Amino acid sequence: MIREIRGKVLSVGPTSAVIEVAGFGIEVRTSTPTLLVAGRETSLATHLAVKQDGMELYGFADVADRDFFELILTVSGVGPKTALNVLRRAPRAALIGAIGKRDLAYLTKVVGLGKKSAEKMLVELSEKVGDAAHDNADNEVFDTLVALGYTEREARRALQSIPDSVVGKDVRLKAALSSGQ
Repeated sequence: MIREIRGKVLSVGPTSAVIEVAGFGIEVRTSTPTLLVAGRETSLATHLAVKQDGMELYGFADVADRDFFELILTVSGVGPKTALNVLRRAPRAALIGAIGKRDLAYLTKVVGLGKKSAEKMLVELSEKVGDAAHDNADNEVFDTLVALGYTEREARRALQSIPDSVVGKDVRLKAALSSGQ
């Protein structure tokens, strides 16, 4: 199992990057390709998915994101692409909080999961993540952005751009509005 990759970023695409390791260009699918810069060295925690039609490497900025990705993979019917999309649309801390509080609205509206998938995730993961704090601020910010004319996709992107350190509904809304989305 490949658990970490370190090397020079050769190129960055919308969903993945190519990283040079020992002369090989290795494609790594990532939830945060915008954090990678072509020509710079990087280090990513990784998960190797082995399927019938080949292998795919998934990369994360830190070990905690990789571990949460792997936790999402334990949900029946959820594969690596779905798990990565979940992490693309919401910060890990907010997801853990929503799952811990069984916040179906957050997972369906903000994260964009279907109702059945979101329910399954809540049932299978809520005990594993515990009752982490989530004050439902992102759900309210999402609704406000949509009411202001943002599309659901734009609202998700604006929420994703807010640092985890920004706390409180009003402050998160202001940060989302100033993100330029």
